[in-house]
Amino acid sequence: MIPFPDPAAWRAACAADPVLSVWQGDWSFAFAVASGEASASFRFEAGRCAGPAETQEVTLRATPEAWAKFLQPVPPRHHHNFFAMLARVPGTAIEGDYRAFCQHAHLVRRVLELARGMLCGAAADRPSAGADPLPPAIGAYVPVRAGGIDYAIYHETAGQGRDLLCLHTAGADARQFHRLMADPRLTAGHRLVAFDLPWHGRSPPPGGAVPGSWRLDTELYVALIMGFAAAAGLRRPIVLGASMSGEICLELALRHPDAFAAIIACEACEQVPRRFTAWPSHPEVNQGFFIPEWIHGLSAPQSPAECVAAIDWHYAQGGPGVFTGDIAFYAGEWDARARVHRIDGARARLHMLTGEYDYSCTVEMSAATAAKIPGARFQAMPGIGHFPFAENPALFAEHLLPILEERKNDRDHA
Repeated sequence: MIPFPDPAAWRAACAADPVLSVWQGDWSFAFAVASGEASASFRFEAGRCAGPAETQEVTLRATPEAWAKFLQPVPPRHHHNFFAMLARVPGTAIEGDYRAFCQHAHLVRRVLELARGMLCGAAADRPSAGADPLPPAIGAYVPVRAGGIDYAIYHETAGQGRDLLCLHTAGADARQFHRLMADPRLTAGHRLVAFDLPWHGRSPPPGGAVPGSWRLDTELYVALIMGFAAAAGLRRPIVLGASMSGEICLELALRHPDAFAAIIACEACEQVPRRFTAWPSHPEVNQGFFIPEWIHGLSAPQSPAECVAAIDWHYAQGGPGVFTGDIAFYAGEWDARARVHRIDGARARLHMLTGEYDYSCTVEMSAATAAKIPGARFQAMPGIGHFPFAENPALFAEHLLPILEERKNDRDHA
C-alpha cells in the first residue's frame, strides 16, 4: 500500500509550489487530510502555507485503502479525485464547514495533487496533447424562437458532408468541439455543426432577461435544438451529445426518431440523482473557481492536460446562474424513468457510450438505461470520463469514427 505522505514534507511542497503562490492574497484557511489514524494539517495565512493547523475548518477523511488508490500515478476510477471519492467511495467525507470547503476547493485539489506528485514524481502528471489546434471553423448567428422567446444563437461549422450536430455540456459552449473540428478524419466526410445555447458562450440572453434567471428544462431544450436545426438548414443530421446533452439525445430519440440519421448519446441515463449543487450561485462562493472544481474530477486522469485545462477554463467563464440553471435540468427536472422504454432504439439508430471514469453518470447507470431501450447499442469507453469529445478528442474519435462509418451506409438516411 502506498504510504501516507510525511506531513512536514507535504507542507514544504505546498510552500514552494508555484501554482499555490499565484493564489496568495488576503485570505486564510485551515484544513486537514485524515487517513485512519494518520493525518496532515495545513494552515494558510495571507494565502501562504504557514505550517500545521491547531484547529481546522474542514477535514477531508477517507480510508487508508482509498487514499492509497488516490495516490497512485494513474488512480482507478472513482479514486482519481476527491469529489469522485465523495460520490462513490464509502468512508469518504468532508467534516466541518462545507461552505468553507467550497470556497477553497481549488486550493484543496492542488494540495492533494502535490501529495501524489511527491510520491509518484513526473509519473503523476497528465499526458500532453500538444498545442491547441486552430479549428477551420466558420461562425454565424441564426434566429431561433423557442418557448415564445426569440434568441440569437451562435454556431460554428467545419468540414463537409453529412451534418453532425454537436451539443455542448452543461455550463459550457461549442468550443468543446474545436479539436474534433480540427480532425481531418471527421471533417473529410462530415460537416460538424456546434451551437451555443442561449446564455452560453457567444449566444446572449434574450433582451430584458434578469441575470441568474436561466433555467433549462426538457421542453425548452428540445425546442431549441429542433428550432436551431431548422434555422441552420440541417437535414437529418447525426446528433452527438454528452452529459445533459446526452440526456436530451434520449428525448430526441423518443420524440423525433426520424429527424436524425443517428443519435449518439454519451454519458446519458434515465436519471442522475444527487448531482445538483446550488453553491455556484452562493454569494460567498466564487463560481469562477468552484465550478471548475465541481467538474474537474469528471475527466479521466489519462486525458491530456491541455484538454482538461480547456474544459476547466470554459466552465470558469459562465454567466451568473447559468451552470446552476443547467444542472437544475441535468440532475433535477430530467427524469425519464417512466418513458425511456418507449424509445425505439433501432428506428432512432441510438448509440449510447459512457466513459469509464464518469462518476456522475457511471457506466453501470448508462448500461442499465440502454437495457430498457429496445434496439439501443451501448458501449463503455475505457480511459475516458464525462466529457469524451472535449477531454480526449483523439481517443473519443476512435469510438466515434466506426459509428459514422456504419451510418454512411444507411441509404434511407443519406
